[in-house]
Amino acid sequence: MKIRLAWRLARVVVHLCEGLATCALVFPFASSTLRARLTRGWSRRLLRLCRVQVEHGGGVPALEHALVVANHVSWLDIFVINALDPCRFVAKAEIRSWPVMGWLAAGAGTVFIARGNRRELRHVFKGLVEVLQKGERVALFPEGTTGLQGQVLPFHANLFEAAIDAGVLVQPYALAYLDAGGALHPSIEYVGDTTFVDSLLRILQGPPVKARLACLAPLESVGAHRRELALAAQEAVGAAVAVAR
Repeated sequence: MKIRLAWRLARVVVHLCEGLATCALVFPFASSTLRARLTRGWSRRLLRLCRVQVEHGGGVPALEHALVVANHVSWLDIFVINALDPCRFVAKAEIRSWPVMGWLAAGAGTVFIARGNRRELRHVFKGLVEVLQKGERVALFPEGTTGLQGQVLPFHANLFEAAIDAGVLVQPYALAYLDAGGALHPSIEYVGDTTFVDSLLRILQGPPVKARLACLAPLESVGAHRRELALAAQEAVGAAVAVAR
């Protein structure tokens, strides 16, 4: 068992190093189309190495241009979404400090926000509107932190204003991680004092994971209020997560 775990971990580490090299040597010169293709391929390979099978879980087609909002369960979330529908991400500043993964996320263009920093939030908000107006797909986790599987925490409304100002649709995504029997997977929880390394080892040692991503009906932002938009997205994701259970 220990040899098997060591082998799986070694393969993941090698793949992470390949990702670091790509971010450092290729991404600075790559077009947005090439970056998306490389991000999708690398994310799919990472998930396979972690024995995570990813699939679309019904819903509607993913929009090419939208503000994507999703429930936040695990560090896997970013890579599950990128394996299917590559996005630019907005994430909490704590992710930047994660070993290797934080650097990879930064290299892939993730924007990090420090909690309680209103000045930084205004700066990020302005940049987010500009990116959306350029036609890119941007994703964020409005809960602000990871939660227990099967639960959806209240969505913070602040960054929904960016979709309103940019005049783009908001598309909710619902994430669920299941075992072979269709129940919520026991190795995925990423709350409390669990570290990234703890979570990675638990996933590598546990049974295979099925990651299900449902793209839900988009919400019109024009003329909407950010709180109403956040609540509508939260309710849509909550209903989809309940069905996934």
